[in-house]
Formats: sequence, C-alpha cells, structure tokens
Amino acid sequence: MLGWIGKAGLLFGMMASAMAADGVKSMADESRTVASQLVAQIRGELVKELERTGPIRAITVCKYSVPEITSSLSRQTGMRVTRVSLRARNKSLGEPDVWEQKALLDFEKRVAKGEKVESLELQELVDEPIGRYFRYMKAIPMSAACLPCHGPVNQISEGVRAQLATEYPLDRAYEYQVGQVRGAVSIKKLLSGKD
Repeated sequence: MLGWIGKAGLLFGMMASAMAADGVKSMADESRTVASQLVAQIRGELVKELERTGPIRAITVCKYSVPEITSSLSRQTGMRVTRVSLRARNKSLGEPDVWEQKALLDFEKRVAKGEKVESLELQELVDEPIGRYFRYMKAIPMSAACLPCHGPVNQISEGVRAQLATEYPLDRAYEYQVGQVRGAVSIKKLLSGKD
C-alpha cells in the first residue's frame, strides 16, 4: 500500500509522462505541417518551371531553389528541415544519417507490404551524443510529374541526362517508378543538450 508520498510521486510521474506525450504529439503535428508546407512549396516551384520551360530548367529549381526553401523553413521553425533519400541526387544535402536510413528502409518495407507512401511517417525521441532530439520523417512519394528527371534512364531525354550529368555528376536518383518512396522530409529539433 502506497502512502501519500508514494501516491503523490506516482501521480507526478503519470502527469509528467502525459505532458511528455502531449509535447511529442504537438511536435509531430507541427512537423507534419512543416513537411506538408515544404512539399507543397517545392511542388509549386517545380510544376511552374516544368510548365514554363520543361524539365531541363526544373533541374536548376531543384539545385538552387529547393535548398533555399528548406533553409528558410529551418530558420522560421527553429528545426532542421531537409529532404533525404537512399539514392540522393545531391549527396551534400540529401544523404541520410543512420536514423534516417533506418526510417527510409522501413518505409520501403511497408510499401512492399501494401501501405501507401503518402501515409508513411515516423516520429521518435532520440538520444544522440549532443543531446535529446525530436526526430520526424514523412515519406515523399514518387509521382508521374517527377519521371522526366527521376524515372527509368531510357525514358529520360538526352538533354535532361546531359544537364543532370553536369549538375549532379554523382547522381543516383533515377530508375524510380510511380508509387515508390522517392525520399522523405526529415525534421530534427534539439530538446535538451548534454553538459
């Protein structure tokens, strides 16, 4: 039988746990909103350029405008916002860390079992050497609009292939099919640092 001190401690522990769960839910909701905003902004810029000039110029949108958009969202939210892929086109910006790699591999397994890419996300509290982080990933589905630059190589025009070779000599972001996991929006927020 617990005395009043034991009951108070148990109640405090339950309240702290509930508050932590509410905090994680709140961060997940915010991250989901930011991820959707990022994808919508990128899609808007790409579609506009594809309609105006075609896929060759859209490559420059990906190379220059998309990093600016992600950087702007990172500054606005105080979170690290980026896109990652197991087959990154831009290795300096899109190469996943270990946690992101595991999440992307899990997304691919889940798609293979029949889940829809659009519904795939993951959130987790992670202890790293620098501190405790909230981590969030939202899968990016491969869409038909992306095939001119990311589809099967034999279906990518010579002009696009030449531009990709110039802009991304280490490119691996091709041979995708509609409905596959193209990559993910990754969000990371430091919750508490280690002394």
